[in-house]
Amino acid sequence: MLQSLFLVPLFFLLATPVFATEHLRLATTTSTENSGLLAELLPPFEKANDCHIDVIAVGTGKALKLGQTGDVDVVLVHARTREDKFVAAGYGVDRRDVMYNDFVILGPANDPAGIKGTSDAVSAMKKIAGVKATFVSRGDDSGTNTREKQLWQAANISPAGSWYLEAGRGMGEVLTMADERRGYTLSDRGTYLAFRDKIELNVMTEGDKQLFNPYGVIMVNPTRHPHVKVKLAQKFLDFLVSDQAKKLITGYRRGGEQLFYVAN
Repeated sequence: MLQSLFLVPLFFLLATPVFATEHLRLATTTSTENSGLLAELLPPFEKANDCHIDVIAVGTGKALKLGQTGDVDVVLVHARTREDKFVAAGYGVDRRDVMYNDFVILGPANDPAGIKGTSDAVSAMKKIAGVKATFVSRGDDSGTNTREKQLWQAANISPAGSWYLEAGRGMGEVLTMADERRGYTLSDRGTYLAFRDKIELNVMTEGDKQLFNPYGVIMVNPTRHPHVKVKLAQKFLDFLVSDQAKKLITGYRRGGEQLFYVAN
């Protein structure tokens, strides 16, 4: 009798649907989550494949590190040079172009650096540093932070001093910080559009080819990490470049504006 009391709850636990649902671990950027895109993009895949995607939203550097250590199955990031190195080193396989948008330099209405309406990103960064206007950096090894560093390097500037703040935070938090301090920052356009009604920052510099922001998806190499869920990961990669996903990405808007564009 005592034995049967233990067997009954065990049976019900084993029969619970949650044990039958497969989980896929996805490391991605804060921009895909902060923009609200994932909430639109993931549910159709989860429903069709009876699975749940466990999202870890961090900077690109941390996302790739999670892939390198095998703590996730798939990474969706936006720093092409680093993605290529990740694959070349054998940590990832089957990289796919998914979508793109662009980076923008944001700033306060009074624009102390005088960069409003410009399209030369490097020149804008030089002007910000020249007047030591407040600049809030992601400072988190993200794709956005990587691009920011590239712009400073192109400008031959090593930003330092009280005007340059390294937040070590995600894009949404950095936008709030820059707004509170009436400073400048570099943001992906998608997150900016998602936060635009909550902040008073304006687009100052845009349209430079150096501000192009492509996103790629990579499956973690199963030969290095045998526990990677290859079949489900492969289905997810195929989904992200499918017509269904392209329609969801293209159709996703905030405030009437399109946030991402599908890769050709």
